[in-house]
Amino acid sequence: MPTPSTIVQVALHTPSHSGVGDLLSYASEHTLAPGTLVRVPLGTREVLGVVWDTDEATGELPDGATLRPIAGVLDGVAPLDLHWRRLVAFAARYYQRALGEVATAALPPQLRDLRPEQLARRLRRPAKAGGDTSNAIENIAPTPEQESARARISAEKGPFLLFGSTGSGKTEVYLRCVQEMLEADPTAQALVMVPEINLTPQLEERFVGRFAPRFGPGAVVSLHSGMTNPQRLKSWLAAHSGSARIVLGTRMAVFASLPGLKLIVVDEEHDPSYKQQEGARYSARDLAIWRGREQGAKVILGSATPSLESWYASRPPTADDPEGGRYVRLHMPSRIGAGALARVRRVDMNQQPRRTVFSAPLLQAITERVARGEQSMVLLNRRGYAPVLHCVDCGWKSDCPHCSAHQVFHKTDRTLRCHHCGYTVRVPYHCPTCGSPDIHPMGRGTEQLEEQLGALLSEVLRPDRTPARIARIDADTTKAKGALEAQLAQVHSGEVDVLVGTQMIAKGHDFRRITLVAAVQPDGALFSSDFRAAERLFALLMQAAGRAGRDAAYMAAQAVHGTQPEMWVQSFHPKHAVFEALRTHDYEAFAAQQLKEREEAAMPPFSYQALVRADARTQEVAQGFLSAATAAAHAAQLPGLPDGTVILFPPVPLTIQRVANVERAQMLMESSSRATLQRFLAAWQPVLQTTRSQPEHKGLIRWLVDVDPLAI
Repeated sequence: MPTPSTIVQVALHTPSHSGVGDLLSYASEHTLAPGTLVRVPLGTREVLGVVWDTDEATGELPDGATLRPIAGVLDGVAPLDLHWRRLVAFAARYYQRALGEVATAALPPQLRDLRPEQLARRLRRPAKAGGDTSNAIENIAPTPEQESARARISAEKGPFLLFGSTGSGKTEVYLRCVQEMLEADPTAQALVMVPEINLTPQLEERFVGRFAPRFGPGAVVSLHSGMTNPQRLKSWLAAHSGSARIVLGTRMAVFASLPGLKLIVVDEEHDPSYKQQEGARYSARDLAIWRGREQGAKVILGSATPSLESWYASRPPTADDPEGGRYVRLHMPSRIGAGALARVRRVDMNQQPRRTVFSAPLLQAITERVARGEQSMVLLNRRGYAPVLHCVDCGWKSDCPHCSAHQVFHKTDRTLRCHHCGYTVRVPYHCPTCGSPDIHPMGRGTEQLEEQLGALLSEVLRPDRTPARIARIDADTTKAKGALEAQLAQVHSGEVDVLVGTQMIAKGHDFRRITLVAAVQPDGALFSSDFRAAERLFALLMQAAGRAGRDAAYMAAQAVHGTQPEMWVQSFHPKHAVFEALRTHDYEAFAAQQLKEREEAAMPPFSYQALVRADARTQEVAQGFLSAATAAAHAAQLPGLPDGTVILFPPVPLTIQRVANVERAQMLMESSSRATLQRFLAAWQPVLQTTRSQPEHKGLIRWLVDVDPLAI
């Protein structure tokens, strides 16, 4: 074998906080282009790596150096381009993770396991024949608002915030922008992201229906974690090669290799699901903005309830703020077909009998709609039958033995289940503490609402004189493959009269026959310690209200019965500012009030935050590690600390401080300057590493940094 003479730097996933550098050196017989995928030895394993940009000169190895050779090159895959490598490098740097971790996590799981010869065999499989590409794309006449938005997106640089009310036709704007871009450039590609997997099938149906006749069936592919590994690899390879012109996906799709990327769409951009909550805690929405700027692609953020960060970034210029925000705000206030927004009706639960679940007026409204063949939707953001079981005699509650949380009562399978660690036991027949049989559920979940509605509507008949049908959609009813699609199909076909569910049903779905939406217990978020709770609640309720009356033609046909789309809110605080703004569908007033409070309190978007979380066997060790790291940071006079531009708050336990017998603590850091906070975090990483290695922190399991956290 020839003597290896070329040194290559490879990014690969090394153990977390191992202290190993971002790149490892290997020997290669040949010069390899940056972005080349390789198999390399790491310890006793062989892993996937990416050849990275390096200034290392090729030639003879340094004296005394012994480098392990590269095991193989994945020749069948073209090197990942500079834009992709820059995106990965930026994400790793900004979110304080190892380069190799982000790079390999951005690749399909199956690609990480295939050897070169296995990949070569897979690539030799014949591709399915393409469709007829001579057909014209279906041409749907846009509304004036849609055409105005499209024209501005075409003419201006952006990024754009498409602020359109629910039912205003934002998806049609996306479709027309994609169409214009694909027809103008035969190599152009588009990335369209949605916040959750359950929204991808209906979006894929619309995109395939619009573009497959013109560009072939392989022009549109999906990328999300609900796909099998072979499916994900096939879609990724199609995008990487350029044969897929449109990629639809969830947050992970922001890292797809798209050499011809010209347009990025982030639908429902406000949704917290775009923020990864494990590993590298990146925001796909924010990375989309960065990637668009770096790769020269236009970016459209769409929402009826934009995040306050995006809303502030799209503020128009004023006398006091002549530059305004860096986004272009496009407004589409009207619903398609002149459909009316839902009338908001508030029920003061202080005036209802104690323990009332469905107020009499709400129950009557649902009953009338069932009798007319219309559909209703009931929203409760808590699954299970009841949040907790308790003993009337001794006060025992169904606490999880491994977490600082209750086990939720699930009546369907008679289990107590912890939604944090997954610990599950059968429901006891007697109190485990005192033996009393008098144990009862406290609170309500979607399972109980479904049962109670079934009893209350048992005598109510549909127009065909059959009993009312109630269905529930939440994480418990959609575990089986295809279950969600089947349940949604039942709703769309009219088989369901009342749909009960969590936030899964409140956003993005285009239900055509729903005329009433009810939020039965929304008060819990009003007084949360999380400063974003009100923003999330308002967005959830606005999105839920948008499910009612979406089909103007259907509503016109039902008008003979006096039907109007309605949003019912049952609350003990009906005059709260959130519900006042909801009543008039006035997002702008709500955002102005929230931004004023945020500015006065120096909260985001007027400041920048990061969290450091520590997990340990005891709370003392977790907080001790954070306190010691803070002291070391001050002692080292890290950037931002001497002049006070970075503020470190004391460590505290998380709201749910113990999960799976692991104690969790966190500390917040804040700065008025994003750049200063980033400099501090970069300088603090080695300090955290050193602090971790000290003997007094032996009980520490892990620590992580969360930049721009969404929950504190």
